[in-house]
Order: sequence, then structure tokens, then C-alpha cells
Amino acid sequence: MVIEYAPLEDELGDILDKGMRLRGISEAELARESGVAGERIRDAIDYRYDLSDSEILSLASALRLNGKGLVAVARGTYPAARIGGLPLCLYPLRFSHGIGVANAYIAADCSEPSGILFDCGADAAALLRVWPKRITRLDAIFLTHAESEHCGGLVELARRFAPVPVFGPSSVRAPGVSPARLEDGAQIRFGRFQVTVMSTPGHSECHHCYCVSDPSVPGSSQLLVSGDLLFAGSVGAAHFCANRLLLNAEKLLRDLPEKTVVAPGHGPLTTIAIERQLNPFSVSSVETPIR
Repeated sequence: MVIEYAPLEDELGDILDKGMRLRGISEAELARESGVAGERIRDAIDYRYDLSDSEILSLASALRLNGKGLVAVARGTYPAARIGGLPLCLYPLRFSHGIGVANAYIAADCSEPSGILFDCGADAAALLRVWPKRITRLDAIFLTHAESEHCGGLVELARRFAPVPVFGPSSVRAPGVSPARLEDGAQIRFGRFQVTVMSTPGHSECHHCYCVSDPSVPGSSQLLVSGDLLFAGSVGAAHFCANRLLLNAEKLLRDLPEKTVVAPGHGPLTTIAIERQLNPFSVSSVETPIR
């Protein structure tokens, strides 16, 4: 059992800002609906926190957010996940991105020197600085989406570990590397492990999540590599479509087993159980169109 920690990707101000964008309302409209003064909302978005729990709950209600989870983020009490039950060794590869961190991951048989790489970092050098010495070969590279901090190192890593198959959304373009396109629901086997593709647009037009499981170990946990769709305590920004982002996040939280370990593109590892209960966006009204 491991208690894995990295800072949450989003603070209270980030979540309020995303909540307003997802609902398509202004600070003034949020102030009217919540009864919280506009200047206090602006202070919170600017990371100057002086909101009471009752004000946070009022804002959560107006934005259709999970109030309990929003208070936990604001108070610094969002739970760190206890990671266990995976039938594999998981290596989180973290590197600085802005004021936070971005992540790539290697999933591997604990007895083998090879593994599957998910995302490639901003550049190969940043990833290789935190590369596990045990892993000397790659069975495959999977990309969640085409943003520089997730695929910038692709060309160099594909060359360094050649020959290695590369899989990803159609939007990924890299000189000399053409990722194989996989449809939603596609399954690929690598030794004991099965990787299932989930098409989850919203953050970007072409975005994939990946479930990694070992069908030979009944009852074991599975790993969800969630890219920039679902974070511990938040969701990604809806650069492409707010409705589809919320629908896909809700689908993951609704359909995947609670003990699924979530490996997001930013922030710490978490579990479906924690996010189903506390993620501020876990109660978004996906039936009501976002304006």
C-alpha cells in the first residue's frame, strides 16, 4: 500500500473559474445566484481566500458543484489516495510545468525491465531525468492528446527505444512518427496486460483515456490513465467542448469500479472512489446543456 502525494492541480480559485466557464456564467451572475459578493468571488479567483464554508457551499450550489469536495479543496483536506491492489508496477514520471507538475507514467510487469509508456513529457530530457533505471525497453507508447507537455518528447523517445509502436489520437503529429489510430473500445495485449482505449473528447477534440488491466488476476484493480480529462479534485479545462468533457468525466466516475487507480496528466494519483465522492465536478448536471 502506497500513499502517493503531489500537489493538487487546481486550487479553489481554479475550480471556481472552471465552474463559471463550464456553466457559461459571469462573476456578476454567480454573485446574484450564490449571494456571495462579487469582490469576494474575484478575490478567490485571484487566490486570495477568505471565504467561509457557507459561502463556498453557496458557490458550489450555484455552479452545480460538489460542495463537500469544494470545501475540502479550499481547506487543504482533500484526501491523498492510498494506492494498492494494482497487478503491475506503476512509475509516475513528474516534471515541472508552469507552477505545477505534469505527469507521464510507465506501467510494467514488476519482474521485467520493459514497460508501457503513457505520454512523453514536454521533452525527452525532462522525462529521462526521472526515468526509472529498471526500465530499459518499451513495449509501446500511448499518447492521451496533442499538447506539448504530453507529447513533446515523442520523437526522441521513439528514436531512443526503437523499434516501439506508438498509439494515440489522430491529432498527434510528430516528424517521423505516425501514431497508430485506435477506435473507442479497442483492446491491445502486451504480455499479461490489456490496454483498453476510451475516446474522451472535451478537453481537446481528440483525447484518449486508457484502462490497463491484467485479466489473469481476477479481482485486481485496474489503472486509468486519464490525461487531462479527470484530475484529483478537478477536471481539465474544456478547450474543445464543455458538455462532452462533463459527460465523459461523469461516465468514468459512474462506470468504472471504485478501486480503479486514476493516473492523471497533472497532480497526484487518486481513485474512482475518492473522485466519485468528492470531486467538485462529480455532480455536474450533464443533462442540462452548458451555454
